[in-house]
Amino acid sequence: MIFYLRNFQSVIYCFIGKPMNVNYKKLWKLLIDKDMKKTDLIPLAGINSNILAKMNKGEFVSMESIQKVCKALHCDVGDILVMNDEYLEDK
Repeated sequence: MIFYLRNFQSVIYCFIGKPMNVNYKKLWKLLIDKDMKKTDLIPLAGINSNILAKMNKGEFVSMESIQKVCKALHCDVGDILVMNDEYLEDK
């Protein structure tokens, strides 16, 4: 049976059974390597400032937003984020 879920976090809960952290440090390093600022992503990738704010906080964003960033930077998902299987105890 296939379930269509509304967001990436739901996918994680469905398949793993526990919450996970997302880490965008690879994205920030990639931007430094390309001599770009975080805010340069907004017009380049076609995302809004709310998406960038969520990424800065290490929160989940939609796969559509991740896809836009990857397309703009010519990279893959694994090049910009890492999933950690630690519980989100502080949230």
